[in-house]
Amino acid sequence: MQGTVDGFSYGLVTPVVAYLMACLGGALGLRCTTRSMLVAGSWRPGWLALGSAAIGSGIWTMHFIAMMGFKVEEAPIHYDKPMTYASLGIAIVMVGLGIFIVGYRGARGTALFTGGTITGLGIASMHYLGMAGMQLNGKLEYNTLTVAASVVIAMVAATAALWAAGQVRGLWWSVGASLVMGLAVSGMHYTGMAALSVHLHAPADPSTGDSPAALLAPMLIGPLAFLCLAGVVVLFDPLMVMGKPHWPRAEDKPGVPAHAPDRPHQSRRIALRSRRHPTRHRSRTPQNW
Repeated sequence: MQGTVDGFSYGLVTPVVAYLMACLGGALGLRCTTRSMLVAGSWRPGWLALGSAAIGSGIWTMHFIAMMGFKVEEAPIHYDKPMTYASLGIAIVMVGLGIFIVGYRGARGTALFTGGTITGLGIASMHYLGMAGMQLNGKLEYNTLTVAASVVIAMVAATAALWAAGQVRGLWWSVGASLVMGLAVSGMHYTGMAALSVHLHAPADPSTGDSPAALLAPMLIGPLAFLCLAGVVVLFDPLMVMGKPHWPRAEDKPGVPAHAPDRPHQSRRIALRSRRHPTRHRSRTPQNW
């Protein structure tokens, strides 16, 4: 029996809120990635890890906010919690791999392509693993071509977002990159949902189960709290707002005197002296005996 699928049971509320959450996670994560490129040493992996967790939490939250509006008319839906949280873990890990590659190798060339590809695959893996945790009295089937299109959308848009984040040109570049990242996650999600069809084993009473919102809301509390905490860290870091590196002065660098004299014409004077007295700089030749 073919199930009747409704992905917008709350109208435009869930798609809009889901997109905003994806943008929030992307903005925080990409700003952390930008911040990591302005520092060196032990701080860089910390910023990259925070960015990976922010993006992973953002796309996971986006997915399940969107799933609040998803229902099958003839059957109640339940979610397997271990599988659901596993989708969060794989999102953070795979996005982290892509972020670390770009953070250490730069947002260009092979590093950008590899990082964007892994990040996009992480988004897609989170989506389909999360869908695998959905339980109902039926079977989920997917159209292969549409699934492939959703994965390509995720990889291309994630690569574009990482490229924009790697430009290190200020706040507005990161805002634009986060909008692209939100588009990647949302576009991938709804393209993947368009590939879905549900075949029920037997009709059931949909009123016997809780609503998707009641099931998913408690699981979203932790990731939402983390995104708020990451937002506080980014908000109160002044270098994140500036988006520009702080280059140390010459006297602040190791091995340079604290008060080195400034003599712009010193080299010119030495050159003039050598021209006026060339014999002073020549070695004496032996005289004839």
